[in-house]
Amino acid sequence: MHGPAVFTLYPFPLLSSDGVFCVRCLVWPPQAADWPTRHRNYDWPDSATVDRVVSNGCDVVRVAHRQCRQDEWMSKHQHRLSFSRAEIILMNSWMPVQQIVYHMLRVFMKTERLTDSADNSEASKLSNYHIKTLMLWACELKPTIWWTDDFTLIRIRVELLHDLADWLAEERCPHYFINNCNLIDSSFNLEITRNQLISIRKSWLSSWFVNSYIRRCSQLCPHNVSQLFDDVDTTMKLRTAVSAIVDWRINITLRDMFIKYPDAEYHIALFPSMCCLNVQSLSCWLTELRKVSTSLHVYFSSVAILHVAWRTKSSGLNVVLMDVLAVLVGQPIVPRRHSSRRSSELLLSKAANLMKAVDDRQKSHSTVDLIAIELSKAYLHRALSYEDSDSDSIYCLANVYLAVLYYTTGQYHTAIDHCTLVTWSQDHSQCSSHVIQGELLPETDDDIDTVLGLTVFYQHVRTAALNQQQQTQHVTVFTTELFAHYLHIKCLSVTKCQQLSDTTNSQSSTCEVHSYVKYITDMQQLFISDVLLCKLVSGFSGHKFVYKPHSGRSQYPTKCPSKLNTSDLAELLQKSAVEHLTTYRQLAAQDFGSVVTIVTTDFEALYAYKRGDYQQCLQLSTQSVHMLLYAVRMPGICTLPVFIQLLDDDIVSLTALTLIVDPECRHVHSRYACITQLTLSLYLMTQCQLKLRHSVTSHAQTLNCIKVAHRRHPVVSTLDRLVLKMIAHKALTYITTMMNQVITDNRP
Repeated sequence: MHGPAVFTLYPFPLLSSDGVFCVRCLVWPPQAADWPTRHRNYDWPDSATVDRVVSNGCDVVRVAHRQCRQDEWMSKHQHRLSFSRAEIILMNSWMPVQQIVYHMLRVFMKTERLTDSADNSEASKLSNYHIKTLMLWACELKPTIWWTDDFTLIRIRVELLHDLADWLAEERCPHYFINNCNLIDSSFNLEITRNQLISIRKSWLSSWFVNSYIRRCSQLCPHNVSQLFDDVDTTMKLRTAVSAIVDWRINITLRDMFIKYPDAEYHIALFPSMCCLNVQSLSCWLTELRKVSTSLHVYFSSVAILHVAWRTKSSGLNVVLMDVLAVLVGQPIVPRRHSSRRSSELLLSKAANLMKAVDDRQKSHSTVDLIAIELSKAYLHRALSYEDSDSDSIYCLANVYLAVLYYTTGQYHTAIDHCTLVTWSQDHSQCSSHVIQGELLPETDDDIDTVLGLTVFYQHVRTAALNQQQQTQHVTVFTTELFAHYLHIKCLSVTKCQQLSDTTNSQSSTCEVHSYVKYITDMQQLFISDVLLCKLVSGFSGHKFVYKPHSGRSQYPTKCPSKLNTSDLAELLQKSAVEHLTTYRQLAAQDFGSVVTIVTTDFEALYAYKRGDYQQCLQLSTQSVHMLLYAVRMPGICTLPVFIQLLDDDIVSLTALTLIVDPECRHVHSRYACITQLTLSLYLMTQCQLKLRHSVTSHAQTLNCIKVAHRRHPVVSTLDRLVLKMIAHKALTYITTMMNQVITDNRP
């Protein structure tokens, strides 16, 4: 349920569920056309909620009217409108007090046999739908202060029950959505029910609440809680007893929810390898999980990122995976429609959107920013591979943006190759329609940032001086081939580790500066940004821009210099997934930390071990072992394919051995494909101690922890017990070897 969590005390077993055939109606029915626009004095529901209700439509269900159920044909063919979707949205918008009141009204009416149920289905009884309708009308017709001022549940319930009695006296129960629809007709015999409701007073309902509701709740609690109700002769004692029930209920609810989480994790992790992960399925999962749980939403994002990394390593990065990854790094989900734009131009647009989203406000790029940069490269490489990229407008623009991205990530030689492809292109006549947009460029160079700022200032001054209206054309743009020349010179200056003034003394750099000058000299129309950038190069180099022809040309590539190296992207994806998984652990610890011990650094330790930072891994793992060794409950890590890439070869091998020896483990339960945080921490702790050659004492202490952990894992935890036996053997072998070495060294 959205909004604040409400833990209600329900002393009755859950009712069995019923299924009915229904047809989804995506449009709001004309029978309820007045509902969205009718006047509401207290702004409930608000306009946003009304819009959500209407956009969800309704259902047509095969349920006959109660007076027609005896007719065989009518009972099978009569249908009615169901507003269940609308009611769920409205009930989720209720305040906690309204949710509690509704629950307690239903319990009261059922306990006092005032509504029909499976064992009491007389036609003269009210139904739960009448209670729901009463609450919906009350929420709309009563001000917020009525629910919150002088807050007394008993007072609210008495008044609502009296309102219901008035309805029965008038033989009316207006449908909440459909005008002129009465949910009570002459066939109802509700005189007795009305008399019972009208006779209810606060004192009587208070006694009922304590004796028939709270005491029954206490019978479900442990003895130390239920015994508190043996003596509740004062208000303070009653308050203490009720608080004990509430605390127990919250804890038991959290515990029950946590017990279900491994199954949720297992099925989420299984989905990408079993089904097709694309933008549509990704959108559906993210949307639905966001409604259910923030932590599971983050967990699914990490699983999706790992899936892309795994697929990229095994079979390459295709367009479907690229689009999935674009959504995961924050690009909006765009409905798939037929586009008249050429394929390479569409990919160029996607790359530009990613480049624009890179946050340059930070001193160093985040993992998400670096992924966006690598993904932009992938889109641009893919654009260059399409047949329609032959036009110079696409070809040159894609290569310049690639050069910028490679310059940003420090791959200067590759950036030079892409600049050269542009400067040596045969014809730039079509490039005028495609220019380098300054706002798309990641932070690459202080000179470029200075020029972009000066061009904006220049436009402002020019507009003010000439008394012109604000110009609409963009000034923060560069000519494609001129920008390629400039970036080429900057790359040369970096690779030679010299200042630009020194670089121009070399033959290759002089050649590039001369080419830059020639293009500027021959250019019929220059942007102000081109001129300013050229002036900065002139000022830094001390070079006078007079074109001098030079003999001979270096050999430069005429095709795309290299394919995209996806190994860097895969590593970044794994790092991002670990960051997401750490966030997931932190959210889970916030939700369930009161009933379970959750270490939040297990994936960080795993990743530290993977990249060879054994000291950091040992520190994190040791802390985890101390927290988990005697914990009652703890989470685990699935060893499903999507997580294999994060795990060490030994654990992967033992997982495979488990599945080979016991085929039932492949599809019986998630615990067979799971390793607990304690086992993983002990494994990493032992491995790091071995690699760092710790003392025999340290290994002996670890061995004792392994023995304790082995006793705490049941026989069905096959993988955990195998891992613990393996590291115990490793630790014991190391201890024996070191002791034998000491004995050998001490022999005379």
